[in-house]
Amino acid sequence: MGGMGKPKVFVAGPVSWNRLVLLDRLPEARPHTVFASGHRMAVGGTSAGKALNLASLGADVTLRTVVGDDDAGRAVLDVLERAGVEVIAEVADGATEQHLNLMDPNGGRVSIYLELPRLPHPRHDERALAALTEADVAVIDLADHARPLLAAAREAGVPVWCDLHDYDGVADFHRDFLDAADHVFLNDDGFRDRDALLVFLKSLDKRAVATLGADGAMAVADGAVHRVPAVPVEEIVDTNGAGDAFFSGFLLAHLAGADVPTAMTAAAEQAARCLASPGLAPGM
Repeated sequence: MGGMGKPKVFVAGPVSWNRLVLLDRLPEARPHTVFASGHRMAVGGTSAGKALNLASLGADVTLRTVVGDDDAGRAVLDVLERAGVEVIAEVADGATEQHLNLMDPNGGRVSIYLELPRLPHPRHDERALAALTEADVAVIDLADHARPLLAAAREAGVPVWCDLHDYDGVADFHRDFLDAADHVFLNDDGFRDRDALLVFLKSLDKRAVATLGADGAMAVADGAVHRVPAVPVEEIVDTNGAGDAFFSGFLLAHLAGADVPTAMTAAAEQAARCLASPGLAPGM
């Protein structure tokens, strides 16, 4: 663990600056007009979600990410730095990643990529590798600019945690992350049913956790299957970041010595707090 018992977590992956549009229902695929019940700009991206949740739970977090030299990038960095996240920002050619998120009151969401930065030549590899080497855990998220850090973490002997999101068990893009990870997280969107998902989890030679939306989550560890229900939320304010909150709650409980059922309970509680918050992490 990090100094004075405070866990040190290195996170690498995407951040974004998003326009969130609130609708009574997601639009049908036909020409028509709809009126939003509200809209706002907010930080997004799975690595931002993890960094903010980890920091809110008391971790010492370093985030290596990519932004553009633009107002959107500066807005993202401001949110992260005010939350106490140390950011190693590679500045790419072009715009900061941006999404248009259409959201309904029941948790439905359509995320449309508007901008996606490319990083041809990173400039801060030495700083990123130093932070990675000092970390208790490396969280390497799905992004081509984060992919080289998988091997770096393995070489440094730092445990690798990867969130595969809607992986279907076969997509090539995710393979490097799956192979490098000591702990794997994903959701159930990519599998035809829960039985197929469970078969996949059992086929892995590592701890694996799958979130199941309103049905909670299940995990396979050391040959045993564990399940946890979702924590009830009186009013869902924003579903963005809930999966990252679950991941973060589990990770820090694990680093504190919790067994899998206890870590899953902590994860579900953090996800519920996030769902009841307007930001990617509770208290934002």
